[in-house]
Amino acid sequence: MQIKDTTLNYTLNVIARWVVGLVFLFSSFVKGVDPLGTAYKVQEYMTAWELFGMSFEWALPMANLLSVMLICAEFVVGVLLITNSFRLLSAWALVLMMLFFTATTLVDAITNKVSDCGCFGDAVKLTNWQTFWKNVALDVPTVWIFLTRWLRYRRRFERDWIILLAAIAAMVVFSIYNIKHEPVIDFRPWKEGNRMIEEREAMNHMTFKNIASGEEVTVDYPNGGWDQVPAEYKDFDRWEIVSSTSDEPFEVKADGFSMMDAEGEDHSVDLLLSEEGLVMVTVHSLAKMKPSGVEEVKSALAQAEENGTKIVMLTSALPEEVQAWLYENNISGLDYLFADATAIKAIMRGNPGFMYMKDATVLQKTRKADELEIEN
Repeated sequence: MQIKDTTLNYTLNVIARWVVGLVFLFSSFVKGVDPLGTAYKVQEYMTAWELFGMSFEWALPMANLLSVMLICAEFVVGVLLITNSFRLLSAWALVLMMLFFTATTLVDAITNKVSDCGCFGDAVKLTNWQTFWKNVALDVPTVWIFLTRWLRYRRRFERDWIILLAAIAAMVVFSIYNIKHEPVIDFRPWKEGNRMIEEREAMNHMTFKNIASGEEVTVDYPNGGWDQVPAEYKDFDRWEIVSSTSDEPFEVKADGFSMMDAEGEDHSVDLLLSEEGLVMVTVHSLAKMKPSGVEEVKSALAQAEENGTKIVMLTSALPEEVQAWLYENNISGLDYLFADATAIKAIMRGNPGFMYMKDATVLQKTRKADELEIEN
C-alpha cells in the first residue's frame, strides 16, 4: 500500500509518532524506576504461562536481565519515534512489539492467569481488559507509522547512532541504579511519608432471623449504636440473632499485608501504630540473603537496641527456617513475624531492606543499616 507524500499524511505521521512515543517513554520510565518490580512480573508470567505444554520456569534466573532488556527496548523505541531517528528500524520494532503486547494482553484478558500485566509498573493499575483495549488504541497510530515510514525519510547515520546509543546507555544505567538501590520514585503504598493505617468508624453487622418465616435481615450500626437498630428486630419473640460481627477500627492500607506470629495472630496494627518507633527488617528470602546482608541485619539490630527502638524482622520463611538462620548467624534478640513474600516485596525490593516507622507513618527506607536515622 503506497501512501501519498502529502503535508497532511506526514503531519499525521508526526502526531502518531509523538503519541505512541510518549506512551512508550512513560511506560519504560515507570518500569525503569523499579526494574525488580518488572522482574517479579516477568517471573509471574514465566510460572503462569505455558506454550505447547512447555513451561518457562527454566528462564526464571534470567528475569532481571529480561526486565532491563524490555525496559530498554520500550525506551529506545520511544526515543527513536519522537526524534525521528532510524525511521525504518523503529517502525518495524514498534509493529513487532505492539503485536506481542496486544496478543499477550488479549490472552491475559481471556484467561486472567496474570491479574495485572504491569505495563505501567506500580504507577498506573489497569485491569487486563483495560490494558488490552489500550493496546488496541495504540495499534491504530502504530499501523499509520508503519505505512508512512518512507515519507520524507532521510538517512542521518551519525546523528541516529548517537541518539540510539545514548538512549540505551541512559536507560541501562538508570535501571541498574534502581536495582542496586530502592526506586528513585516510589509508586508503592509504602512510600516515605505515607501513613499506612486508615482509621475508620467501627461498624457492627448483626443478622436477625424471623422465627415464623425464616427471613434473615442484616443490620449495620456503629459501636455503641444499638439504639439505631430498628425496634422491630429487638422483639425477640419474633426475631432471633443469628450472627454478629464487627469491623476493625483500623485497616492497613496495603492489600494482603499482615504480620503474623507462629500461632497465626496478626500484630500489624499494634506494631505499625507504635509511637515509640519501629524498625522493620524486610526479608522476602532468607535463602537468597548474601553474607553482607546478614551483617546489615546485625548492624540494624545493634542500632535499634542502642536507641531502645522495637525491631522486627518480617519474612516469608518457615518458623524453623528462621530459627536455624538465627542460630547459624549467631543472632539473638531479633523478633520475627511472617508475611507473604509478595507483600514483603511491595514494601522494599532489598533483601534485606530496612524501614523505620512511627505512628504508622513511613519515615525512612534504606538498604544500608548504617543510614538509619532512629529518633531517640
